[in-house]
Amino acid sequence: MIVKYGGNAMKSLELRRAVAAEIAALRALMPVVVVHGGGPVIERELTARGVPSEFRAGLRVTPPEAMDVVEMALSALNKALSQEVGQAVGLTGRDSALLTAEVLDPALGRVGRVTGVNAALLRTLVGAGLTPVIASVAVGADGQALNVNADTAAGAVAGALGEGIIFLTDVDGVYRAYPDPASRAAHLTRAEVQEGIQAGWIARGMIPKVQAALDALDRGAPFATIASGMGAGVLEAAARGEAGTRITA
Repeated sequence: MIVKYGGNAMKSLELRRAVAAEIAALRALMPVVVVHGGGPVIERELTARGVPSEFRAGLRVTPPEAMDVVEMALSALNKALSQEVGQAVGLTGRDSALLTAEVLDPALGRVGRVTGVNAALLRTLVGAGLTPVIASVAVGADGQALNVNADTAAGAVAGALGEGIIFLTDVDGVYRAYPDPASRAAHLTRAEVQEGIQAGWIARGMIPKVQAALDALDRGAPFATIASGMGAGVLEAAARGEAGTRITA
């Protein structure tokens, strides 16, 4: 199982460690690969160094000076997360060209789109009983770091391995009438997701998450689940299809 971990599931050390324990519990049932971002940590480090922060269409504008800080922040967070998960090895996409990418838009600076995944490396680590924990930094054609969206990076990993993915977030899934808990959709097809966006019952805040799920399907993942990372036992239940919203082609 691929687990995309970030955002609200990282807001406090206590919660971060709780999620790490959930990942370790899931690993007892099946091999796990973790992909993470770290927006709040990056923002804090940029602010501390007086480096401006700007977003366009949800993507962080990343000039070279910001890229250095992004990579440093994610690398430090990566080592902490891998230690908390246990039996894990922390990596960035630059290690053994794990994630290769191309520049998405020169106007955004060092922002990339993942074009390749070193699946053989991940299979080797998983086969050795280790959990790869991957920070969302990729390597470009020039050999330098690129900042890649963690959701799409996780989707690329899921597609390359041909495995399902769970996107951890701060809600229990996709609701047909948010916030009514009875309206959570246990399963949606691609067509139903697209209909929900058009009809408006998939709310604006959820749209990037379902689009990341569809992108994972496009890349070859058999399913993508959106589930809460805020409660005990949710990750295992989501892996069984008993929590969150599972999206399939």
